[in-house]
Amino acid sequence: MVSTPNRRRHTSTSMRIALGACMAVVSLAATAGAAPVSDARFAQLERGINLSHWFAQVRGATGYTPEHLLRHTTVDDVALIKRLGFRHVRLNIDPLPMMNADAAGIVRGAHLAQLDRAVRMFVAADLAVIMDVHPHHDFKRALERDDRVVERFAEFWRDLASHFAGVDPERLFYGVLNEPEFEDGYRWSGVQAKLVATIRQAAGHTVIVTGRRWSAVDDLLALEPVADGNVVYNFHFYAPSVFTHQGAAWGSAFWRHLGAVPYPSTPENVSALAATLPGHLPRLWLLRYGHERWSASRIAMEIAQVAAWATKHNVRVTCNEFGVYRALADPADRATWITDVRVALERHRIGWTMWDYAGDFGVVAGPPGGRIVDAAVISALGLQPTASPQEPATSSPPGG
Repeated sequence: MVSTPNRRRHTSTSMRIALGACMAVVSLAATAGAAPVSDARFAQLERGINLSHWFAQVRGATGYTPEHLLRHTTVDDVALIKRLGFRHVRLNIDPLPMMNADAAGIVRGAHLAQLDRAVRMFVAADLAVIMDVHPHHDFKRALERDDRVVERFAEFWRDLASHFAGVDPERLFYGVLNEPEFEDGYRWSGVQAKLVATIRQAAGHTVIVTGRRWSAVDDLLALEPVADGNVVYNFHFYAPSVFTHQGAAWGSAFWRHLGAVPYPSTPENVSALAATLPGHLPRLWLLRYGHERWSASRIAMEIAQVAAWATKHNVRVTCNEFGVYRALADPADRATWITDVRVALERHRIGWTMWDYAGDFGVVAGPPGGRIVDAAVISALGLQPTASPQEPATSSPPGG
């Protein structure tokens, strides 16, 4: 009898071989009929905003009530997004509320009808939509370890892409999976290739793909391009998290102890704050941030590496998440960081989508019908809002 460790190794090896073979086959299938992304289509991804906590990031499937889906983001929000100068939205969607409990595919029901309504609402306003699949961590962990979950997810994508196949491909893009959280890059390459090929069987829309873990710069640079010309590559940029996530209560336990972290950073402007932190490691991390001297040039260096990778592989790239958690960040420093990232992206013709519209990183505060626009952030994004006689004058919300 094979011992348990060897049996696990054999199962893992078999799975990798199967996924490798699958990757080769689906990559060939995906190549056929996949036209390169045109300049006009890619231009739709130049300036965008994420729509969070609407069709995703809601606690429990029961949180997606008809009232929530109807009222969270309204026609007035769509008009405001358009007036602020954005060209597209990234619509985060949790797949689980649309997946049958006992079979593959999507529920042909009220939830899908609401998603359909939302997509068409933006398209009617001449805004492009990235339909980004944005599930909970548990779903992504299951994808990494269980081929049956991969098959079911592929069926979901086939049904979803088929349902929206009639939407203008100049206005609708498909994001395969937000921040995959895969430890095994080889497995992620196989899974992603399978999903791209599945979408391609159903629709000719451009697919947005990404690296294996958090879609960071490092993850993208380690990614082997898929064999499909109608694809855009994506990364997220929140570096350095010491600044962008200061005060956040999720992720690193270190972040919640931070506040008033300055940007740009120098050894001198972080030393007093570092002295107040509990523990040697937090002090080291903040002092390291100061000595790394994060500034426009430091950010530009990182993004230049992405541009070099894209040039080498002759592919198009977008950054569909970047932003600063605003609870404790200095508003002026936050605007400076956003400016520096946006300028570096645009210098290399990399499309961008800021995180997010009305959440904790948002460009607006307040409920639907009472939105307050953060004018400093809109300026940092280089946008020039179109005036509207019905819209109140914009101003920064309290606390930035």
